[in-house]
Amino acid sequence: MPKTTTGRAPGPGTRRTMTAAARAAAKRAERGHREAGAVTAGHEESPRRAERPLAGRTVLIEAPKHGWDDPPEPSPESFGEDGPHERSDPGPGGRGRLLTAVLAVLLVVGLVALAALGWQYREDRLTETARTEALAAARTAAPIVLSYDYRHLEKDFSRARAHLTGDFRDEYGRTTKTVVAPTAEKYRGVVKARVAAPGSGGAPAASVVSASPDKVVVLLFVNQVTESTQVSGSRVDQNRVRMTMTRTGGEWKVSAVDAL
Repeated sequence: MPKTTTGRAPGPGTRRTMTAAARAAAKRAERGHREAGAVTAGHEESPRRAERPLAGRTVLIEAPKHGWDDPPEPSPESFGEDGPHERSDPGPGGRGRLLTAVLAVLLVVGLVALAALGWQYREDRLTETARTEALAAARTAAPIVLSYDYRHLEKDFSRARAHLTGDFRDEYGRTTKTVVAPTAEKYRGVVKARVAAPGSGGAPAASVVSASPDKVVVLLFVNQVTESTQVSGSRVDQNRVRMTMTRTGGEWKVSAVDAL
């Protein structure tokens, strides 16, 4: 009959060894669970940290035409870009400088306007003075320039040239020498001119047409009485004469004469 081997029942020592091993295994399992939980918690916390705005700004990313399969996360570099700077209040110092600049501009404008008004006032005064002086000079010059006597032509022409200026002085000299003098000597011509005086004791009929500080145009009504061998007695011609007066060396002289 075969021999039967019977296992030995575990004794107290064996139970103690198994119990210690079980406790060690349980501790290792508990430590493993804690570490796994810590790792899992770390992984769960990472997306939340990544989702937190880095700079407190909203970044707009243009989506593709057909949408995102997996929308990209904004890069930290996009938060580092300089945003628009807010305008700061200039403060009392800035406002003071602005007020000073505005006042300076207004002062310059005021000075320019004052200078322009002063210049205009001066021009008006000079023009008014020119009107008075040129009109008086024209009344004096007209009878001299428009009169002559065949008995002393050179004296009359010389006296007239003293009231003339510019090209008109040269033109007058040529005309009197080549035309007036030969005719006056041939026909014994005598011409006496005077500015008409309307009414009894009235002012001479002369007025200013236009005026500037250095040039004045005067209109005169002139009566010329002519005597010669060509006419019987005396002939009176009533003429309207326009004289241009020009300031020359502080004096007003005739620079043009036109019979109207």
